[in-house]
Amino acid sequence: MLKGLYTAYTGMINEQHRMDTLTNNLANSATIGFKKEGATSQSFQDVLAYKIKDTSETPNLARRIGAMSLGVKIGENYTDYTEGPLRETGNTFDLALAGPGFFQIEFTNKAGVTSTKYTRDGSFQLTEEGVLVTKDGDFVLDDDGEHIELDPLAETEIVENGDIYQKGRRVATIGVTDFEDYNYLEHYGETLFQTVEGAQEREAQADVISGYLEHSNVQVVKEMVDMINVARAYETNQKVIQTNDSTLEIAVSQLGRLQS
Repeated sequence: MLKGLYTAYTGMINEQHRMDTLTNNLANSATIGFKKEGATSQSFQDVLAYKIKDTSETPNLARRIGAMSLGVKIGENYTDYTEGPLRETGNTFDLALAGPGFFQIEFTNKAGVTSTKYTRDGSFQLTEEGVLVTKDGDFVLDDDGEHIELDPLAETEIVENGDIYQKGRRVATIGVTDFEDYNYLEHYGETLFQTVEGAQEREAQADVISGYLEHSNVQVVKEMVDMINVARAYETNQKVIQTNDSTLEIAVSQLGRLQS
């Protein structure tokens, strides 16, 4: 009977984790370049089937179940990299990628440590000195990993392959890269990504579209429907706990009463 309490409890924890993920998606539904996340989980029977057949720890002997929850196992979050809708801004330095790929950004954290991050947020701007930066002031990198310096007074044209022209001359190329496997990318903040060990870069096939921005790929209506389903599942687990609690109360106060 007590196992039922803990099983329902794991279900509530899982739904809470899913709710946290959904609310973060909704909070960033208007964030440029944001990619929504999802949450995974495994049922008891799936975890059990894996464990009893796992022979990796002791050769030729099935692994014992050991300390194992009888409820749901919370998995990992994953990122949905599908493209969001493109919307026109008319600003030359607002850039969007049509196709798979990421802009390269030189990011500096609060400790002053510099590293390369990747983003689909192309809301860039030109400083008074003529350096192309993000809205947070981080440097946008060219195809050689260098800062992009332009003439702030000259008319600028950015073509689909990322080349930047001023006065009829190519002065730089926007750095765009892609990866063999996105499982080797992880979120860093809202719209930045960073690589983990094993990531392999490849040439990006995306076109650079000037005067447009890629908006979030979050579908607000779908996220809200999922939130309602999560809330109902959470309430169901609550009722399971309440039912078990009532049964325990009867067992203790009535069935366990000593007869005089």
